[in-house]
Amino acid sequence: MIARHILPLAALLALAGCAAETFPERPEPAPSAPSFYTSMATPGARVDAQGAAEMISLYRGNHGLEPVAVDSGLMEEARRQAEAMSSADKLSHEVRGSLTDRLNRAGYAKSKAVENVSAGYHTVAEAFSGWRDSPPHNANMLASGMKRMGIAAVYNPRSKYHVFWALVMAN
Repeated sequence: MIARHILPLAALLALAGCAAETFPERPEPAPSAPSFYTSMATPGARVDAQGAAEMISLYRGNHGLEPVAVDSGLMEEARRQAEAMSSADKLSHEVRGSLTDRLNRAGYAKSKAVENVSAGYHTVAEAFSGWRDSPPHNANMLASGMKRMGIAAVYNPRSKYHVFWALVMAN
């Protein structure tokens, strides 16, 4: 009677062994953190501009405003501003001249535009939260008519801030 149960069990175990060899179990890929949690406090780190635009657009949408799209020219302007602040080790809207003058030189004459700059935040999520919690920065993120944006973060290991941020939005 026992032999009658052991033989089928042995056959099942043999088949299970073959199945394991034929179809090896594949580990699930480790979930990765969303890009807005990626630290910019490392050499060569790059902001996920599309992810930042989606975050800002969602926030704007929750306030009845239109979304913003990434604009290559504004990305370049934000990068230059963040690099200038990093080089000067100074948080300033004016380190390269006024926003109006900078945008005019970049070919955005007669555009309505706003700019947020900051330093010390290591991730897009931190920068966004800091801007949202600051009334003037929040007003910029919620400025009506903004349709395009550029964002940049520049790492300076010699600075007490480590990371300098610039967000430029225009109509």
